[in-house]
Amino acid sequence: MTSKPLVAILSGAGISTDSGIPDYRGPNGLWRRDPEAEKLVTYEYYMGDPEIRRRSWRMRRETGALRARPNAAHRAVAELERSGVPVRVITQNVDGLHQLAGFSARKVLELHGTARSCVCTGCHARMPMEDALARVEAGEDDPPCLECGGILKPATVMFGERLDPVVLGEAAAISKACQVFVAVGSSLQVQPAAGLAGVAADHGARLVVVNAEPTPYDELADEVVREPIGTALPELLRGLGAGRDGEGD
Repeated sequence: MTSKPLVAILSGAGISTDSGIPDYRGPNGLWRRDPEAEKLVTYEYYMGDPEIRRRSWRMRRETGALRARPNAAHRAVAELERSGVPVRVITQNVDGLHQLAGFSARKVLELHGTARSCVCTGCHARMPMEDALARVEAGEDDPPCLECGGILKPATVMFGERLDPVVLGEAAAISKACQVFVAVGSSLQVQPAAGLAGVAADHGARLVVVNAEPTPYDELADEVVREPIGTALPELLRGLGAGRDGEGD
């Protein structure tokens, strides 16, 4: 009996669009529709302009992203793990939907942090985003840290901030070790996250790209899937689960 292949899944915004969370760089992406919105998640603007912070908090309250629920693609990833296949998720998303779908939180690397918490830029105290949004709802348009009065920001990596080198290092190690690397719903344009697909391919992994639009790594891929993620990914992962003892892959 052969060992089960390690499957790494790099997920981008496209995996969450069926949950009502818009993508950013697709044809109808947020940055294309409203380039000014990018300022709301850019560290320099956010820290230096109180009005940007107020708009940013209003955006979070109005979009209701925390109310989003996992869709069929998230559930398929969790089901693959439950089937006994060793799976690690590396996500560019900050929505926490992989964990809500039942995937083991300790096996998820959130490259860009999480929107489900916020952090003080002064004393680094953390609190649930729900608590901060409740304060916004109650009339605080730019809620300060309750510990030190500093500026609160979502516990996400904003434009202009560096990714956590420890998390990125773990993601690179998984990319080098996996036998199958599935990039799903990612434009594969944002480095260094996008480069993980190349790392995996260079170390002999079977590279599968599941995305509606072409990516820079399509030519390197063993398989490119253009069908809707909500149907294509569950089918693809069922195939990996059926071959989990090393047969057919």
